[in-house]
Amino acid sequence: MRIRTLIAVLAAVATSLVVTVPALASGAGEGWAGETNDKVVTFFCLGVLLFFILVIVVGTLVQSTLERRKDARKAAKMRQRVGW
Repeated sequence: MRIRTLIAVLAAVATSLVVTVPALASGAGEGWAGETNDKVVTFFCLGVLLFFILVIVVGTLVQSTLERRKDARKAAKMRQRVGW
């Protein structure tokens, strides 16, 4: 069990080093997206903000729909009860 964990950790570290080498080897300091300016950064941050707002709105709509279905099911079960 320990050997498997050690191999997994070493593989993760080696993969991380292999992936980061091209980013560190760039002479101009540019990333994969090329040269960035204020406009690019602003639009990226706006996209991230809109994504999270959209996730919250969609999650709220889904939750409210599920709550309505649950309440309708509970009401139908209560209407079926007869007697004591």
